[in-house]
Amino acid sequence: MTTPEEALAELGLTVPEVVPPVAVYVPAVRTGRYVYTSGQLPMRSGVLIATGKVGGEVSVEVATECARQCALNAIAAVKAEVGDLSLVKRVVKVVAFVASTPDFTGQPGVANGASELLGKAFGDAGVHARSAVGVPVLPLDAPVEVEILVEL
Repeated sequence: MTTPEEALAELGLTVPEVVPPVAVYVPAVRTGRYVYTSGQLPMRSGVLIATGKVGGEVSVEVATECARQCALNAIAAVKAEVGDLSLVKRVVKVVAFVASTPDFTGQPGVANGASELLGKAFGDAGVHARSAVGVPVLPLDAPVEVEILVEL
């Protein structure tokens, strides 16, 4: 059976270091059999992949890549909390926030970047419920923020 780390490696990805919080909170919290992540920004090597609004300065393609990076950062937060991603029984819920122009309605397509990565990393256990919400602005002017809930 392939581990989530092995599945990510097949995509040319590794679980990154946990992104430090930008305010007073922790990246993830475990309660019972569940791990809730805080909203993860599209940080790669300590830098946002992009800034601005989707439908404006940020293309759908770049925003989708941002959602994918957010999901990878959420996976890192889960791993830091539990130590072994093979303990994840199910990705239960994903919430994707997309900072977008008022006329942009493609938030679900952007959120697919996160959903597809989670599906590839966790297989059938990565299939989840999801919300994709358009918002006027996100922390640090990030175009996307993603949080996940996993069951152990």
